[in-house]
Amino acid sequence: MAEPKREELSVKLKRGILVRVLDRNQRRDREEALEEIRGLATTAGVQVVHELIQVRPRPHPATCLGSGKIEELIDLIEAHEAQLVVFDNNLTPAQSRNLEEALQTIIVDRSEVILDIFATRAQTYEAKLQVELAQLLYFRPRLKRLWTHLERIEGGIGTGRGPGERQIETDRRLIDRRVAELRRRLKEVEGRRRREVSRRADHMTVSLVGYTNAGKSTLMQSLAGADVLVADKLFATLDTRTRRWEIPGWGEVLLSDTVGFVRDLPHHLVASFRSTLEETRRADLLLHVADAGHPRVADQIATVNGVLDDVGASELPQVLVLNKVDTVEDRTDIDILRAKTQHCVAISATSGLGLDRLSAAVCEMLGEGEVEVEIETDIGNGRLLAFLNEHGRMTDSEYNEKTMRLIYRIPRRFAEQIHGNGTTVTVR
Repeated sequence: MAEPKREELSVKLKRGILVRVLDRNQRRDREEALEEIRGLATTAGVQVVHELIQVRPRPHPATCLGSGKIEELIDLIEAHEAQLVVFDNNLTPAQSRNLEEALQTIIVDRSEVILDIFATRAQTYEAKLQVELAQLLYFRPRLKRLWTHLERIEGGIGTGRGPGERQIETDRRLIDRRVAELRRRLKEVEGRRRREVSRRADHMTVSLVGYTNAGKSTLMQSLAGADVLVADKLFATLDTRTRRWEIPGWGEVLLSDTVGFVRDLPHHLVASFRSTLEETRRADLLLHVADAGHPRVADQIATVNGVLDDVGASELPQVLVLNKVDTVEDRTDIDILRAKTQHCVAISATSGLGLDRLSAAVCEMLGEGEVEVEIETDIGNGRLLAFLNEHGRMTDSEYNEKTMRLIYRIPRRFAEQIHGNGTTVTVR
């Protein structure tokens, strides 16, 4: 087989073989082991022609696969005329290089597939910056793979280095310069985003989080009537979208939807998207949307909670929203999840089933962040009345010729903003 050319590395429309190395504790998951990478590879445009699994105590440090499986994979590549091999494991630079030398074909690992999908999905200026930064940080330690065809050429007299090695050093300097520029631009974008989020501080905010393709965008459309992209595909949404949601019996809140999470999300990608996740970190409440019909829903929930912890949002109040319950035949797993979770609602965003219970749960959770205040102020204090009516709910009132006594339920952070000459505030 001819040595792969790096300029042909785009996975789109290529015939690929999927591979995953499982440890012995994952042996029972063998039937579903490649389901997610199959979806990721298909989303990236790979034509999957075969699949291969190996169970080992741990991945081989040099090649991930054992020598016997490598020989089997060589035969499969020839038999299926495969143009690349997609690993569901995250490979080290050395493993990727050794595999390409042994198999003489393009090797792509899980992180590279996810980065490829993000690159095609990025539409906004911010998302494009974030994805490019993640790609550069991922490929920098892997530059040696790009110049293997030059390593056979000896260097000039007295240099001891070939042109491939010198080119790698040049590329690293260029990458480092571009990374610094991207980080500077993203810092500017992050500053603007923080100012935007801060300007919304006078509204209660609810953020949708969840595994990719769990139905967050469909739920946002159902709750807020939002004109957002709804698609049955992985990572359909990369950019944060915020819409107004009028909750019956409560009032208006801001509802945000952002990028979905996935198992083993590349570290550089999480780091690059931290500014996008600012909405999540500053939310008053998280709606954790999970696909109740997925066979690994418990693992997906754990993955999302892990990413929330990584971005500093794990301590926020959360409601687990089990979506797509109309696709579930055996409700046992749902009952188990509900028993383990303090705040959990089962819904179908498509049919509207359970959305009234979800609204009630949101009202209850947001209400836990409220306080009851008694306010005495001048009867002509119209500015204070406007503030109270915008951010709280009146439960009682008394008036006389000069003053008024008002009792409001209001978020604690707004209660701290009530002040003024002749105004007294008592938190009950």
